[in-house]
Amino acid sequence: MSDFSIRFEEYEDEDVFNVSKKTEGGNQKSEDKITSAVKVIFALLSICILFEFAFYKFIRPSLNAPQVSVSGQKNYSARELVDLLRPMNAKNWYEFNEYSAVSILASVSGIDSVTVRKVFPNRIYISVVEREPVAMTFINQNGRSVAVQIDKNGVLFPERSMNEIDLNTVPIISGLPVEHMTEGMRIPAKFRNLIDQIAAIQQTGQKYLAAVSEICVIQKEYGNYELVLIPSDSKIKVLTDRTLNEKALKYMMVALDVVNKIEPDVSEIDLRYGSVSYRKR
Repeated sequence: MSDFSIRFEEYEDEDVFNVSKKTEGGNQKSEDKITSAVKVIFALLSICILFEFAFYKFIRPSLNAPQVSVSGQKNYSARELVDLLRPMNAKNWYEFNEYSAVSILASVSGIDSVTVRKVFPNRIYISVVEREPVAMTFINQNGRSVAVQIDKNGVLFPERSMNEIDLNTVPIISGLPVEHMTEGMRIPAKFRNLIDQIAAIQQTGQKYLAAVSEICVIQKEYGNYELVLIPSDSKIKVLTDRTLNEKALKYMMVALDVVNKIEPDVSEIDLRYGSVSYRKR
């Protein structure tokens, strides 16, 4: 009786062990299935991400023409500047060469500097800085006199917004040996000091140049030149040397005032050689 009981108990324990073992095996298989499912999902997500990356990196930029944004322009419209880039024939973002774009736009005489930036996936940002006029002059074009502007570096560029030019600070210069204008052309080097002096006067913030309606350049022998200033409120011409600054303009205004009180019938004042002389009509 006791032997039977022992064998029964042993058999019962073995059966429990087998059931437990089967349960653990089932749990392990479930975990393996979950792990496999997670791996499959992760792989699918990775493939989707890679596909999306490839689409935005390689496919989308090559589908359409890039979108171009222009900023900083005043006298040029965005359409004008974009039209200048059409010979590049850039059909998509990849074909757009920013260095070529800079070269094309910088060749425009009225533009001082250009920055071109490509932003993935299909944007082009163009920023331009236009030339600011320091003075004006006139050239002969197709048989007629045409106003052109001069920037601080002596570069000539077409007049595009005469109504916005403050003639109180942007004087007219005549007598420069410039008959025709080409893109990027500069006035002769020996006259650039005159432009530097005008720019320096403008930087003071005072409208001293408002007293001068025209600056005439009189060329002399051996490459020298002198200036004849035409006052805005007087018919008297003022002869002076090549030095044009705040002090010289103040001196001119005082001399005009004094001479007008002494001799009202004067046609010309000479401020050269450190003295004041005048000539009657």
